[in-house]
This record gives sequence, C-alpha cells and structure tokens, in this order.
Amino acid sequence: MEIEQSTSETNNNRTQKNIRMPLILAFTLALGMFIGQKLPHYDRNFALAGAQGSGNPLDEILKYVDAKYVDSVNTESLRREAIEHLLSKLDPHTVYISPDELKAVEEDMSGGFEGIGIEFLMVDDTMHVITPISGGPAEAAGMLAGDKVVSINDTTIAGVKIDNGAIFRKLRGKKGTSVKVGVLRGKEKTQRYFNLVRAVIPVQSVDVAYMLDDKTGYIRVNRFTERTNQEFMEGLTNLAENKGLQNLVLDLRGNPGGYLEEATDILSQVFPEGKLLVYTQGRSENKREYKSNGRARFNIQQVAVLIDEGSASASEIVAGAIQDWDRGWVIGRRSYGKGLVQEQYPLSNGGAVRLTVARYYTPSGRCIQRDYKSDSGYEDDPERRLKNGELTDPSRIHQSDSTKFYTGQGRIVFGGGGITPDIFIPIDTVLTSSSYQAVRMHIPTYVARLKEDNAASLPADEDQFVRDWKVTGDMLEGLYDLCEKEGVRHAGIKSGQYVRDLELDIKARVARVQYGDTALYKVLNSEDPAVGKALEMINSGTPVSRR
Repeated sequence: MEIEQSTSETNNNRTQKNIRMPLILAFTLALGMFIGQKLPHYDRNFALAGAQGSGNPLDEILKYVDAKYVDSVNTESLRREAIEHLLSKLDPHTVYISPDELKAVEEDMSGGFEGIGIEFLMVDDTMHVITPISGGPAEAAGMLAGDKVVSINDTTIAGVKIDNGAIFRKLRGKKGTSVKVGVLRGKEKTQRYFNLVRAVIPVQSVDVAYMLDDKTGYIRVNRFTERTNQEFMEGLTNLAENKGLQNLVLDLRGNPGGYLEEATDILSQVFPEGKLLVYTQGRSENKREYKSNGRARFNIQQVAVLIDEGSASASEIVAGAIQDWDRGWVIGRRSYGKGLVQEQYPLSNGGAVRLTVARYYTPSGRCIQRDYKSDSGYEDDPERRLKNGELTDPSRIHQSDSTKFYTGQGRIVFGGGGITPDIFIPIDTVLTSSSYQAVRMHIPTYVARLKEDNAASLPADEDQFVRDWKVTGDMLEGLYDLCEKEGVRHAGIKSGQYVRDLELDIKARVARVQYGDTALYKVLNSEDPAVGKALEMINSGTPVSRR
C-alpha cells in the first residue's frame, strides 16, 4: 500500500508541473519582450556580419560609427586622422600617402606636372614649404623653404584639416592659369601674397651642367629621382668628352634627397671599385652595404660638394662619403640631418605608407639623423637655425651626438644632426629680409616686360651677356615703379647689398628667359661665394686633410 500511495502522489505532482511549466515560460517570454523594448537596441546581425569578421578593431569601430552613430560623419576622414596620429608616434618621415597624393608623388619622381612648383609638408594642419622647385613659378616669385601657406585664392587652408589631395587640386591646374597664394614667413602675423601663373613643371633632377673654367665642371642636382644618374651621366659625359672636364663641383644645395641607389651610382664616378659608400641597418633589416661599382667612366680628379640646410637624405649620403674618405671638399652650411631610410608599401585603397625601415650610416659609422623624439620643433629647424645665428656663424653649429668619428685621414667628424661642412659659407642675410622678398617677387613680371623693351639690345651669345650686360639704374627704377603700383614698400632696399642682389636677380632672370637655365646659373654662380670657394680650393691643390 505504501508503495502504491507513493507512486500515485508522484504522478499527481508531475501532472501539476506539466500544467504550470507552459504558463511560466509564457510569462517569462512576455517579460523579456517588455524589457527588451525598454533597453537600447543591439544589432546582433550587424555586429557579426559587418565588423567582427575583419579582425581589425579600427575597422570594427569605424563600421559601428558609420552604421549607428547619432550624427552623420565622414568615416574616411576619421580613418585618415587615426592613421596619421598613429604614424606620428613613430618618426617625422613615416607617413601615409593618400591615392591622390601618391599620384602626385609618382609624377614628381618620374614625370612632370602643371602647377606652381613647390614641395610641401603638412605640419599641425598647416602647409609648410619644403623647397620651391628650381625654375618654377613659386621659386621665381621668391617663395622660400619654411614658408607656411595659409590661404589659396583667399580661401583659408591652415587649421581646417584639409588633406594633401585637396591642396594639389587647388594648386595644380592648366598652365597659364593663375592662383593666389598667401603665406606666413617665420613668426610674421600678416600674410604675404604671391600671384603665381601655373606652368609646366618638368621633373628634371639635373638643373644644369657646364664648365666653370677650363678644367672644372659644375653640375647641379635638385633631387634624386629614378632618372638622376642617367641625367648626371649625360651632363658629365658632355663636359668630359667635349669640354675638357677634369675636376667637378657638385651642387646639392636645397636637394631634399630621393632614391639612395641613384646617389650611390653617382658616387661610383669618383671612387674606385669596392669603396664603401654607405650602409643601412634596421630592427628587421640586416646590414646592407653599398659600395662603388667600378664603372667610373672618367678620371675625375678634384671634387667639391656644395650643401646647405636644405640638403637632406641622399644628398647627405653623397656629402658624407666624400667627407669620410677625404675625397673632396664639402662646402656650405650644415645639412638637414635626415638619416632614416623609408620603403613605400601599397595599400588596398590605392594609397601607400612610407615606412622607416632602417637608418643609414656614412662610411665612418655615423648616423646623421637629427633628434626627433625630444624635439617638439623638429619641422621648424631651418627657422631656428636662422634665429640662433648658426646660418651666419659656424661657432653656433650644434649636433646632438658628441661621439667622435674619424675620416680616412684621421679628421674628426660628428653625426647626430647633419653633415657639417669642411668650409662654412654664411647665408646671404638679404634673402631673409621681408622687404627684399616683397620686391623680389615682382622681378619675373618686370623682367618679362623688360625683355620686350630690350630684346633687340641683348647679345646673341650668352657668355657675352654674362660677362658684359649690366642692370642700369633706370631698370631698377622701373622695378621700383612696378612695386609702387602693387603697393609694395621698397624705400629701405635702395642701397648696399640689397641693390647688388636685386641687380643679380634681374640679370639672372633675363638670362634664363633669353638663353635658358645654363645662362641663369652662369650669372648666379659668378657671384656665389660657395662656388667661388670651391674653385679656389680645387685650383689650389690643397688636400682636404690639411684644411
């Protein structure tokens, strides 16, 4: 009986539970639906299909923002800012290049374009001029390295997070069209305006190759592109085979660098086979040595290399090898100080990242990279050098690495901040005068008018022009009159070195318009103290080790 009674009670309990369970489940489901309507909605399907599959937290976040953020946002702009912020934590030369920028970079290094002719870098939302391209409208008008472009056609571009692609579109355009550029120089608060006429800017890396005297040739290289060694050899061959070249002045002033191999190919023309020219090494990059290839075509004897604060990267490789092996004279001012090697990697969006993968070292073992980790004013270094007096006084040169390195003949040299020249040439302080630059920017316009009025009186031979043609007082007054019409004050630059520099600039521009680039440099170099010193040292025969 006890057993039967117990079984009956159990069956009754099970029946009651079977009746209650569906009621409990129904209540729970209804409660869950009510609560769910009161909580923020979470799109489970979006999270699984749209973001988590990428495995990239940055992409996941941006996709959430794009799909669900309360306001409309430009996710591509956010992505770019995130990338640039990330890369800014590495070094100043590791950069993201957008698809538009990449196209322009490739043109710059291999082809040509129509525009105003400047190289620039965006720093803290402000466009900084790295260098005006030789012979371009910006250079002719007087724009300088370090100028900050703050407006284009009266539209402010500083501090508004404009990307480089948009700047290219504003500055480049059909040749013959005009663009108005407003710049700030140094700590100035008032914009200078340049009305520039766009022109075809050929990416010619060798500006000129001609003879300074019966034995010494002059070759100016403005950057190291994929065609630089070819252009250099064309100029060198002509001078050596047809003009009697025995010595060489290589002008690398203002040269921002480029392809390392092009620089070492040029060095191979002045070193015997197997000479170490430079080596590179990085965390994931094994040591790689670059040596002279033994294919020197001519017996170049004396060598001088001209550098300044705008000479960087591959230019410093050339100067460093010449100096470390006591192969020739390095003349000018301390170079830029870029000892980092970048490689460019393509991205899926058509852009690229230019990533620092190694440091390069001169033959003596020095890395000439300037300090960037503790220097908040890294990009303002040219202006800083001008202010602290280094560009006029060699005793003020400062290099962050005090380690002593030794040249082949035992001379002491230093790294950590560029190549210090063997012979210092101070900057022409007239070039830093705002009054002078305000007048100088009108020289191209004035020369165009002057040539129309004086074309018949110009010599047919460029050497005769360089030797005999003079800028008259009436010509200077004509320039002053033009400046007055444009509202430019010029009272303070009517005497002394100001006048001599203006006369030289006018004559050089007339030479270029009438005869070409060779005549331009013949005029400029006739009164260039660095070129004069190079010729003096070459012709003296004094060994570099006895300086």
